[in-house]
Amino acid sequence: MKEGFINNGGAIIQSMIDEGVKNGSRNATVTGNYIIEKTIKIPSNFSLYLQDCHLVMADDTFCNMFTNERCWTEEGLTANGKDENIVIEGRGRVILDGGNYNGLSERNSLKDGMPSIYRNNLVLFVNVEHFKVTGIHARNQRWWAFDFIFCAYGTIRDIDFLADGTRIDENGNRVKGLYWGQPGGHPAIYIRNADGIDIRRGCHDILIENITGFTEDDTVALTCLPSKMHQVEGKSEDMYNVMIRNVRACSHCAIVRLLCQGGAKQYNIFIDGVMDASKECDCLSGPGETGVRIGDNEMYGSRHATEEECYNIHVKNVYARTLQVLWLAGNIGNITYENINGFDQPENAPIIRDDRMNK
Repeated sequence: MKEGFINNGGAIIQSMIDEGVKNGSRNATVTGNYIIEKTIKIPSNFSLYLQDCHLVMADDTFCNMFTNERCWTEEGLTANGKDENIVIEGRGRVILDGGNYNGLSERNSLKDGMPSIYRNNLVLFVNVEHFKVTGIHARNQRWWAFDFIFCAYGTIRDIDFLADGTRIDENGNRVKGLYWGQPGGHPAIYIRNADGIDIRRGCHDILIENITGFTEDDTVALTCLPSKMHQVEGKSEDMYNVMIRNVRACSHCAIVRLLCQGGAKQYNIFIDGVMDASKECDCLSGPGETGVRIGDNEMYGSRHATEEECYNIHVKNVYARTLQVLWLAGNIGNITYENINGFDQPENAPIIRDDRMNK
């Protein structure tokens, strides 16, 4: 048992939520430090207040820390099975901690008895409308920290990250400091694809702001890719009306990333204010890859998006010391960008790298 932490925290906090439903208050306040051994499910029309607390995943667990109540149910994958009006609000210093890594990765997801990699999200909301997640320090995420799929009318605000920044060196030792060109490349990273906030297909009308810290992979990712996982029947897979502003963070990959492939649409995306804070971060031994990345040369979906599927993308006020500040690829319709700046970049690194097919 971790010293100073209360065991069975998942069950304890779930009982607080159940009591808040039973007594009609529709809220609960959690204080103190807890080890989380099971997923905490938050029902509709409920506010969970986390006050000066530290919640850490138990060793060898394969579950989310928080989900909406109908997440992982058949009902929750229907338009009528949505959850709504859910708040997770951090007050004071609140830490959601992935704890010790459990070995589950994208490579072994659903193989050799392993569960889905989506079980490694700290917070997973699927088919939720009208939500807020605010005031949280996320630490040691085991994969993407916060994941939102088919969610709408939400606010994600005042979130700070500190992912694991170690890799396995040529002698088999874990060492701190990631950089492009490191021995062993991407597979040498101890916890791969440790994103911060991921907005996925079917999401719309969401504000993301005041994001700080370090993530191993993308800090804020808007990835609109068709998938069989968490497919909500009767809802569009399109992603639109998303505002990202005031991101002061660093990442081994991209600080902000947009990706649209396979037929779903991604449009009306606004990015304003991205600052690369990697000079203050000892998890990186060199510059990250990209400040803002839109599209990709590689295939993640069945095909690249067309200009009619990825459009109305607006980016301004970006400052980064990455290998390229703004990277454009694929097909993008009606994109505008302004005030894109590089500082302390490697020699000959471009401010804007334009690999678009339709440029």
